[in-house]
Amino acid sequence: MDQGKPIIEVENLTKRYPGRTAVDDVSFVIGRGEVVGFLGPNGAGKSTTLRILASYLPATSGTVRVAGHDVFHEPDEVRRRIGYMPENNPLHLDMRVREYLKFRSRLKGLGWRRGRERVDTVLEQCGLTGVSSRIIGQLSKGYRQRVGLADALVHEPDLVILDEPTIGLDPHQIRSVRSLVKDLGKRHTVVLSTHILSEVEMTCSRVLILHRGRILAADRTEDLEQRLSLGGQVVAEIEAPAAALMDAFRDLPGVETTDVQPLDGAYQRVTLSPKNGVDLRPVVFGEARARGWTLRELTRGRRSLEDIFVHLTRGKVKEE
Repeated sequence: MDQGKPIIEVENLTKRYPGRTAVDDVSFVIGRGEVVGFLGPNGAGKSTTLRILASYLPATSGTVRVAGHDVFHEPDEVRRRIGYMPENNPLHLDMRVREYLKFRSRLKGLGWRRGRERVDTVLEQCGLTGVSSRIIGQLSKGYRQRVGLADALVHEPDLVILDEPTIGLDPHQIRSVRSLVKDLGKRHTVVLSTHILSEVEMTCSRVLILHRGRILAADRTEDLEQRLSLGGQVVAEIEAPAAALMDAFRDLPGVETTDVQPLDGAYQRVTLSPKNGVDLRPVVFGEARARGWTLRELTRGRRSLEDIFVHLTRGKVKEE
């Protein structure tokens, strides 16, 4: 395995159906070991893109390579390297868990001995050992999702693709599956599709935001928040006279606007808006320290991923 090359390379990918375009000239690269979230509303093109990546669906045009193999010309090689759990998790509900995973391991090319070893491993990894003899159809939705995840992992794929893995689960089940996904990121490249913002924030290191078949943003989660922050506005709570605070901050280099509002006792809330997005926290801390003022809070305002998503999909965020 070449650790230097990306696991996924997508160039100018387009998928058209009669009357609509599901994926519109999309390009991106995903490196080995990344946990990447595909974020977007229903109908954004997430599932279509993942099905093309997994070689389950042909594209209209463009190039897609997984681990260096073209998904259109080498689909068998691609499928050997991918573990794919689709949105509607298709399981044989009349089979027992262990029986089903053994069956799937043989379909994926594992021999009898290796298949047995891998089944034991994924049963433990996905928390299924205690229900391994149960019939799948009698399990809760959460456990069925675990079976689907174990199926995706049984052949030790380089890349794990999960399409809406927590859909239909209750909060406890969501936490459990989310924990499994985070653990997967230690050993696999993971691509996670979801329309649930917290899924991306809690499990992914990078996010691709899709809307109407196009990628609106692609960046590390924290870098995207930083890049689209609310101007880097700083809020401080300082024990000092309001007039002195105004005099200290309003004419400092890098400060665009200054607002001072009274709080409890002698404390004031100071709100500073920077020029050109500069981080004013060191400036505020330095001024408070130099003047002997008590500083009990210092924060920098930034958009949550939800704010970013809403504004991007409405076309209202303009990057400077």
